[in-house]
Amino acid sequence: MIGLLGKKIGMTQIFSDEGVSIAVTVIEAGPCTVLNVSEKKVRLGFGEKKEKNIPKPQLGFYKKINQKPSVFVREISFDAKDKVNIGQQLTVDIFKEKDFVDIAGTSIGRGFQGVVKRHHFKGGPGGHGSMFHRAPGGIGSQAGGKGCRKNVQKGKRFPGHMGNERITIQSLQVIKVLKEKNILLIKGAVPGCRNGYLEIKSAKKK
Repeated sequence: MIGLLGKKIGMTQIFSDEGVSIAVTVIEAGPCTVLNVSEKKVRLGFGEKKEKNIPKPQLGFYKKINQKPSVFVREISFDAKDKVNIGQQLTVDIFKEKDFVDIAGTSIGRGFQGVVKRHHFKGGPGGHGSMFHRAPGGIGSQAGGKGCRKNVQKGKRFPGHMGNERITIQSLQVIKVLKEKNILLIKGAVPGCRNGYLEIKSAKKK
């Protein structure tokens, strides 16, 4: 099945028939325009963008297929049996309640962070003048003696930029589909901040 592109609206809660509270993420999913079709992938566009903000080569591409420029464009894998054509509109009704989906997005950026917040290090003792509260500790052996570079292993966890990475959360359940409003209610949290763009695809492991 072909996926969709969408935008995260926020989170809320709904109640099941048994009265159980379910935390859900509200996603505006589609309508998406098919911009290009290759052997195993389809390029989708979501939203509309002003022509004055589009580079001329891209604007020429949209005029060639007689479509309006899209704000968010991504390629999504699809089965050959699903026949789609350039210019076709894909809407939220390709998903049904109780379907499982994989959702990819960009996580919220947290800036430069230390190892305690970034990697959940425990930290050192806080009293008796230890001066070792939130430091990373030893990072490698001093092989070779004085003046030699430390032998730091590849992949060692250090302070650095946290967040702002592409993240995929798998096997999230579709709780409700609101066709009239192009809205999906997904059980649990999804990557990114409000108004962040998302890729919604059928779950690979379900």
